[in-house]
Amino acid sequence: MTAGVLIAAVVLDVSCGDPWWFPHPVRLMGRMITWYERYIRYLASGRMGEIVAGVVLAVGLPALWYAVTYWLIELSMAAHEIIGKLTEVLLAYTALAARDLRDHAVVVGRALDAQSLDQARRAVSRMVGRDTAGLSEPDIVRATVETIAESTSDGVIAPLFYLVIGGPPLALAYKAVNTLDSMVGHLDEPYRYFGWASARLDDLANWIPARVTACLVIAAVGLRFRSVARMRYAWTVFRRDGGKHPSPNSGQAEAAMAGALQVQLGGVNYYAGTPTPRPLLGVTERPLVSTCIREAVSIMWLASFLGAGLGACFLS
Repeated sequence: MTAGVLIAAVVLDVSCGDPWWFPHPVRLMGRMITWYERYIRYLASGRMGEIVAGVVLAVGLPALWYAVTYWLIELSMAAHEIIGKLTEVLLAYTALAARDLRDHAVVVGRALDAQSLDQARRAVSRMVGRDTAGLSEPDIVRATVETIAESTSDGVIAPLFYLVIGGPPLALAYKAVNTLDSMVGHLDEPYRYFGWASARLDDLANWIPARVTACLVIAAVGLRFRSVARMRYAWTVFRRDGGKHPSPNSGQAEAAMAGALQVQLGGVNYYAGTPTPRPLLGVTERPLVSTCIREAVSIMWLASFLGAGLGACFLS
């Protein structure tokens, strides 16, 4: 992996995003997880059986994607160096999701600007897993900003981190871990035991990137608002509230973003009609309005470019 390949992948992501016609690896990972779960349920029974089946999945799927990606690059390099480099760029590009995150967030913001709550609810439902049918405007903004913060970590900075230290094979192995967590890494049934290993592996894989993301968000605040005082405030909120979230990683970027925007995130979310409280991050210095979404997107872009720049410097 070279700095040129990394920058080319970032440019491709910024330019193209995730077009619907492109056979994105994450969608294939999702189908593989669904297939495995469907058939393993016939074989795995009881607590220990589900744990073992979950461990096999949590280890096997990332290992498979690492091997396949490594093999594709080696095969392409053997054919021609240019083909190999292009393959590296394309595979690295599929690990990044900054443009896709921006596109989804912008749709929500535009719907709120047009005062169409129903359209905004439908748009935010494509970004979050919580119930969205009865969300108010502040709740829609909160859900969108929280998702931007969390996805800046696991959709941009974490893939960049793994691209830098291990190239596309490690980055796509990470994407497999992240996809496993989103699909089966839940505490409730039927995934309490089956998804345990996937959830713990995702916690481990995101521990460093989540904290790097928070620091990059804080640095981006200084660039976006040209204010050292605002950076200090974001740092204070991050240090004070980042560990309050039940996830060891999700609260890091969310707390930094709450401080960056001077808003309060967290509260009660509903999943299938069941209320799930989340800790409050930050203090309400300003209301949650559509402007917050635009500011969060701009901070996401700046943090992403800072991360890409640091990664390119490291590879140079």
